[in-house]
Amino acid sequence: MFWDRVAGVYDLFAYFYNKKVNEELCQKTVSLIEKDDKVLDCACGTGMITRVIAPHCTEVTAADISEGMLERTKKKCTSYKNVHIQKADILQLPFPDQSFDKVIAANVIHLLDEPERALKELLRVCKEDGMIILPTYVNKKDDGDITVFSKTVGKAGADFKKEFTLSSYEAFLKEEGVEAEVTLIKGRVPCAFAVIRRNHETQKL
Repeated sequence: MFWDRVAGVYDLFAYFYNKKVNEELCQKTVSLIEKDDKVLDCACGTGMITRVIAPHCTEVTAADISEGMLERTKKKCTSYKNVHIQKADILQLPFPDQSFDKVIAANVIHLLDEPERALKELLRVCKEDGMIILPTYVNKKDDGDITVFSKTVGKAGADFKKEFTLSSYEAFLKEEGVEAEVTLIKGRVPCAFAVIRRNHETQKL
């Protein structure tokens, strides 16, 4: 698997190349976490978000389809007893309905052929009156042009299946029937930071 192969070098991108964006992403995420929360960090990658939210909540389940990524997360979070590591596919999560107060899936939606399926699963496992935090990388231009970065990683094997812009990401969420607050984090690889507050209406999706 591509993500197993790049797990050891992924942090170079996260902490150096796109450091500014990811620092702000982490800060915004932490600000939404409460001490009594049970949190799912889905598609957790190398644990960038898992590690920063662990001190602020009751429990974090760090899930990813890549065992290589999960190994990196495990190493980063050994000092946190409230972090649980689990292999899981975002399109078919092995958790009961309404299992988590907060559900995070950062920078994965643009990588999926069927992001709508992932969204439904994330909504399913989130408690009523809970929250889904759904940041994803977007293009710098709003005209849909593919950026040099996405072309490069695509050739390496990490295709941007959805070349979202800020406006098209907002449109995607609206088309799927959810209301989201979406803000842009600017940087080398910008990120659209979406927050969905789960309610009675989103339960029906």
